[in-house]
Amino acid sequence: MADRITVIGWDGTPLTEAAAAALAAATLVAGAPYQLKALPVPPAAERIALGSIQLAARRIAEHRGAAVVIAEGDPGFFGVVRTLRRPEYGLELEVLPAVSSVAAAFARAGMPWEDAQVASAHGGRLRRAANLCRAHPKVAVLTAPGAGPAELALMLRGVHRTFVVCEALGTPDEDVTVLTSDRVADHIWRDPSVVLVIGGSSAGGPGGGPANGAAGEAAGWLAGRPVGYPGPDRGWALPTETYTGTGRTPAPPGAPADPGAPGASDTLPAHVRALVLARLGARPGDLVWTVGAGSGALAVDAARFGAAVVAVEADRSACARLAVNARRYGVEVEIVHGRGPDVLGELPEPDAAVVETGGPEAVRAVLSRRPERIVAVARTLAEAEEVRRVIAGAGYRADGALLQSAPLLPPAGAAADGPGLRLGMGDPGTFLLWGAQKP
Repeated sequence: MADRITVIGWDGTPLTEAAAAALAAATLVAGAPYQLKALPVPPAAERIALGSIQLAARRIAEHRGAAVVIAEGDPGFFGVVRTLRRPEYGLELEVLPAVSSVAAAFARAGMPWEDAQVASAHGGRLRRAANLCRAHPKVAVLTAPGAGPAELALMLRGVHRTFVVCEALGTPDEDVTVLTSDRVADHIWRDPSVVLVIGGSSAGGPGGGPANGAAGEAAGWLAGRPVGYPGPDRGWALPTETYTGTGRTPAPPGAPADPGAPGASDTLPAHVRALVLARLGARPGDLVWTVGAGSGALAVDAARFGAAVVAVEADRSACARLAVNARRYGVEVEIVHGRGPDVLGELPEPDAAVVETGGPEAVRAVLSRRPERIVAVARTLAEAEEVRRVIAGAGYRADGALLQSAPLLPPAGAAADGPGLRLGMGDPGTFLLWGAQKP
């Protein structure tokens, strides 16, 4: 192993005294070609152009002498330190960081960023980064070749955002461009770049952050938004009465029974939504469809856990109530007006999906897009069996349950804290079916 390994973060400014001394003594220097050209690398030192960090790490482990790795900004933040610290290389590092490229990008934009999400598009994660941008009003994306600003904008087609594209930060060629997302794909961008993706209905608070909801409540003391953080209103599924106008517009008298039509069902009870959320396992970077979303209680519940959510609903008045509920809790929900099977073909690929109304036909249409997990609501035992067959026939592990509950009430005519609880009138029950892709 090298006698000494120093990782130097460089943001284009003059090196610190410690970094300059480490570089002057190096017998091996690894970095991007432009860094090796711009910095005073000793003439006798072996040079490694950083392409594969793994190959560089193996070469450094074999080297005898003083090795230096040059990285952009803070190498411990989505940088080379994570790879170099892998146990198989056995390397001991001294890290001399500079300002991270994300901090520099927000500084160029004049924006605070403790309330921002930060994602890397490296390693084939562009779609997950795009889903994070769908779900949150302020996201910094570290791009990669083939996963740059143009590709990110294409993944967000139809979702209005403002892009702040920061190219070649800290170099003489630095450039910062502000464009709306629909114009970003028309440009050719240089690598490396940092993209700030700003906007959405919850981006109205001070400094461009959310005005309320989970991230707004956290701003000022908690950076970002931890995985599974459901916001200031605790619990997996908020009580039904906390949502505006739960349910759909009543169906006209004598209208034919249609599980996909407006008025077919009310919002799922909280205990049912809690199990749906558990089976979905939604998390940041996922895209969740809710088909037949009603007033959006389940859609908002899923979005509170950081997932991007597309809600499909055929009733326009329910769509309007859904928008109100999403704003109330400071989450992003993309609302699509239409009947499930008719509009699903235009939606981005889901990681998980819920069919609240629509029956086997809607379940079959959703499964054709191959989400990892699906949950469906059935109205009768016969419909539950048909939905189960559809899920299993698509190659998924299928399971289900009938959920029923009854409230516990105080004794009639007694004080609320008195003895002798009684069982209230129970609900008729809800059939839930769920499936997951087989390994």
